Amino acid sequence: MDLNLKGKNALVCGSTQGIGKAIAEELANLGASVTLCARNEETLSKVKADLFHASGQNHQTLVADFSKPDQLKAVLDEHIGQGNAYHILINNTGGPPGGQAIDAGIDEFRIAFNQHLICNHILAQAVVPGMKDAAYGRIINIISTSVKVPLTGLGVSNSIRGAVANWSKTLANELGQFGITVNNVLPGATATQRLSTIIESKAKKTGQSIEAVDAAMKASVPAKRFADASEIAAAAVFLATPSASYINGVNLPVDGGRTGSL
Repeated sequence: MDLNLKGKNALVCGSTQGIGKAIAEELANLGASVTLCARNEETLSKVKADLFHASGQNHQTLVADFSKPDQLKAVLDEHIGQGNAYHILINNTGGPPGGQAIDAGIDEFRIAFNQHLICNHILAQAVVPGMKDAAYGRIINIISTSVKVPLTGLGVSNSIRGAVANWSKTLANELGQFGITVNNVLPGATATQRLSTIIESKAKKTGQSIEAVDAAMKASVPAKRFADASEIAAAAVFLATPSASYINGVNLPVDGGRTGSL
């Protein structure tokens, strides 16, 4: 099995914490040069300093705000124009706030659409030419199990995640001939700051204690626990390796068996 990523360049979005950070760390462990992309330059520098680099990697940082797609495009145009090319793109950004779809304002959908699908598309358009030249490309989108079964209380997220999943499948069909695969990883409940926020919000709305909400969520998972970010990273990074060359256009749940469908 070929899991060696030495000589490969990876662009990882949302990589200063949680799942994105765990993916960046594992890519570096397998030899990839990683460009960390997020809003906070100081935090990016700290994460970069801790990445494994004994394989001679050249790790970089890229400061961009996904709430401003035009700014992201300008930053990428300059970065790619300086000769940077990528074999691996990890599309990952924080999910929209919770709430029922019927109660969501139009701007909530617009903002989420921009931060997820539009920014993902800007990133893909920036890196695909280099992937074609290398005859090697891996675009991996970190989405949600809601693309299989919508999650209660996450109306905007359910809607936008579904759009991203279908965009991804379409790209997979278009780009497969160039040695580029496009896949989605669907994390279940993962012990990150976002999950803590969701639990706190649900506790506040229902009048339950945080401990009770936490316990109920764990009870709904056959594994009876939340995932660690490293477990999501392991699946995503495998899809980035040479051994995953014939896996294309799939939604891969990493959820401890929680999703109620195949």
